[in-house]
Amino acid sequence: MPEVNVEINGRKYRMACEEGQQQHLIDLADRFNAQVEGLKGAIGEIGDGRLTVMAGIAVLDELAESERRIAALEQQVAELTRAGEALAEEIDQIEGRLAGKLGEAAAKLEAVAGAIDETAGQIPQA
Repeated sequence: MPEVNVEINGRKYRMACEEGQQQHLIDLADRFNAQVEGLKGAIGEIGDGRLTVMAGIAVLDELAESERRIAALEQQVAELTRAGEALAEEIDQIEGRLAGKLGEAAAKLEAVAGAIDETAGQIPQA
C-alpha cells in the first residue's frame, strides 16, 4: 500500500492510501491544512488538538451544507423528472388527438374528392 507525506498545521504525517489515490490524499490534506491555517489566523493559537477539532467540525459543517444542497437538488431533479414525464404523456395525448383529427380531415377530403369525381362524371363532355 503506497504512503504519502502530508503536512497539517506544521506537522508532517505519513499516511497510507490505495494505489492511485496518492495525489487525492495530498490534495485533501492540503485542503484540511488550509482550514486549520484559516482558523489559526482567525482565532489565534489555541492548541493543536483544539484547533484540529475545530477545523474538523468546520469541514463537517461544510459537508452537511453540501449534503443539504445535494438533497434539495435531488428533490428538484425528481420534480422536474415528474413534470417532464407528465408533459411527455400530454404530448402523446395531443399527438393522438391530432392524428385522429388528421384522419377525419383526410376522410372528409376523400369524400369531397369522390363527390367531385362523381359530379364530374355526370357532366356531359362537349
